[in-house]
Amino acid sequence: MPGSATEAAVRAAFARQAEGAARLDSPFMEMLCRLLGMRLDRSTETGRRVLDWAGNADVFSDALPLRLAGGLHALVRRGDAPGLAACYPPNPIPDEETLWAALRPVLAEPGLLFWLDSAPQTNEVGRSAVLMSGLLVVANLFPQPMELLELGASAGLNLLLDRYGFDLGGVAAGDPDSPLQLRPEWKGPPPPDAPVEVVRRRGVDLHPLDPRSDGERLLAYVWPDQARRLARLEAAVAIAADRPAQVEPGDAADWLETRLAEPQEAGVTRVVLHSIAFQYFPEAAKARIAESVEEAGAAARFGSPVAWLRYEFDSQDDRITLRLRTWPSGEDRLLAICHPHGSSVRWLWCEGSRTENGI
Repeated sequence: MPGSATEAAVRAAFARQAEGAARLDSPFMEMLCRLLGMRLDRSTETGRRVLDWAGNADVFSDALPLRLAGGLHALVRRGDAPGLAACYPPNPIPDEETLWAALRPVLAEPGLLFWLDSAPQTNEVGRSAVLMSGLLVVANLFPQPMELLELGASAGLNLLLDRYGFDLGGVAAGDPDSPLQLRPEWKGPPPPDAPVEVVRRRGVDLHPLDPRSDGERLLAYVWPDQARRLARLEAAVAIAADRPAQVEPGDAADWLETRLAEPQEAGVTRVVLHSIAFQYFPEAAKARIAESVEEAGAAARFGSPVAWLRYEFDSQDDRITLRLRTWPSGEDRLLAICHPHGSSVRWLWCEGSRTENGI
């Protein structure tokens, strides 16, 4: 039984993560998180630190369950936990007692503590399919090259989305010869068919990762029983090896204010974008980001438009949406409802659709 309010919150976070894994068809991750939430104790330094977590253990704040799960997966992938590896995919899912017996000695590994120090950085490249569909709308509205500014860019893999190939509801986009081809399950009308030309791409992250040296860290955060996600990420890491995107370390609000203060080139659309990242930003940073984009939008002209593409969790109705706001008109469009990993898209918007003002 929980011995404190903090411990109760931690155990509730693991239970909620298990529920999320079940919804996202990850039975192994569901079992792992449920077991950790119920049976983790203070007999190890990892257990003590997790159960007495100093921050916000909630799934949408510090993502504590995913930190610990990522560390366990890393030990398995490195060959440092052979007993636990026998319980991990692609092996059959064990029963709970077998998995817990394999977990207990690994929880004493001091290497796990490193994984508790920072939030997960999956850089889920399946989300590139959703972002590209939004860029197709941008390109259709403003048929000119674009500059991408990504917040929470991690290793910058989604900044390289024009180097991947896509089938988006029957609309082909990106590089047809890319070794990474993304075909999300599509419902509704297709997005516009318009050429997307990226002339500059930059991103920011509190702790950027380099795909040339941090590929294993990225892979550790992918859920072990989701082989397609692992394969996509491995392909994207290989693509980024020769020409990674520029991702600078820093605070997203500070960085964006500086970037938007730079003169915008005529004939280039400036696109601010982020995917499943905004929920991790402090409230003050969210407000500053919104204000800086609004100010840039107010100064936009038809030859130098500004776009804000948001693929994020909508707390008002508990779904993941893709929204696009563009200036100088200021119109806001609900484009799609999406799977958080980009595996499915229900497209809603078409030319002449009702627009929504505000965020």
